[in-house]
Amino acid sequence: MMDILKTKADMQAWSAAKKREGKTISFVPTMGYLHKGHVSLLEIGKPLSDELVLSIFVNPTQFAPNEDLDAYPSNIRNDLDLAQQAGVTAVFLPDKNEMYGPNYQTRVSLDHLPQYLCGRSRPVHFGGVATVVTKLFNIVMPDVAVFGKKDFQQLAIIRQMVKDLDFNIQIIGGEIIREEDGLAMSSRNAYLTPEQRTSAVCLSKAISLLKQRVAKGIRSVPDLVREMEAFILSFEHTRIDYIELCNPRTLEPVETVQAETLVALAVQVGKSRLIDNALIEAP
Repeated sequence: MMDILKTKADMQAWSAAKKREGKTISFVPTMGYLHKGHVSLLEIGKPLSDELVLSIFVNPTQFAPNEDLDAYPSNIRNDLDLAQQAGVTAVFLPDKNEMYGPNYQTRVSLDHLPQYLCGRSRPVHFGGVATVVTKLFNIVMPDVAVFGKKDFQQLAIIRQMVKDLDFNIQIIGGEIIREEDGLAMSSRNAYLTPEQRTSAVCLSKAISLLKQRVAKGIRSVPDLVREMEAFILSFEHTRIDYIELCNPRTLEPVETVQAETLVALAVQVGKSRLIDNALIEAP
């Protein structure tokens, strides 16, 4: 039996009751429109605790006015079906007014990690993420929370926030789940036309190209980025937001590929802003 809880009070009461019974809680926060990537996170969380909670909430505070808040895809019925199949025991399904009541004033922010990668082009995004995840942690009271590595910067920010604010929550990162042709699964893939979908593989293919060049001994980041840019722009419907090679712990850019380097990129394909990343291990 899967409980569906729509208020903060009901969700907190549910979690508190489980805690009184000595049970532990795994938590997967999402914005809905679930796909196999989300399901993989649920599958990671399921055996780690007695209870598995999924939240579905399209968080308005992480969207700038010109972004796709109003167009963000939704299919709650399918989400609930997938949740039940994955063994979720409770779904937290609040609306905007429930999460942010009248005269809401508080914001959670980090100093350094949001300054890089997606934070440059989406300056309000990670403040909204940190704020809503803090609220969700206080409402759901999980012991374990699972986030996808496709949003590498988000995962790094949440880990830092949990450390800084002394949340007693274990943060687990789930691997990127890809389509057969390599495209990282994302709810925003739903925006792609058939022609744009063909071009969207440029992100994963560009990462493969980078790995090949590094394996051949090329270490200069400017040279590698120029080659990736030319490759991506050879596909139709593409516009590059950023391609960065950086330290995977600090997210600070590097000029030369190190023993372990993160490559992260964001590319606009039609109306869809797609992201991808990989850890590069240089010989």
